Amino acid sequence: MSDMIDHAVKALSAKLSGSFDGVAKFVIPGEGAIMMDATGVRAGDDEADVTLTADADVFRAILDGDMNPTSAFMTGKLAVDGNMGMALKLGSVLG
Repeated sequence: MSDMIDHAVKALSAKLSGSFDGVAKFVIPGEGAIMMDATGVRAGDDEADVTLTADADVFRAILDGDMNPTSAFMTGKLAVDGNMGMALKLGSVLG
């Protein structure tokens, strides 16, 4: 597991209060993938209801609060594939 994935798992776990209703995957090309579901956050690459893809710099900026996830999506820095309603819920978790 890359340092970026390890950092992201810890950061997402800290932001997640309670369980997450659904399955989300965060893909960071060249680094790996992270899964978020009712059991928590972990490194993995399983099937998901929604998949968010961003490069490491964008993902780190979102996790650190330096970039708004909605703005990242609107400017093409964050790609969303799947359930958009769930993506919006994730925006509130990440933001």
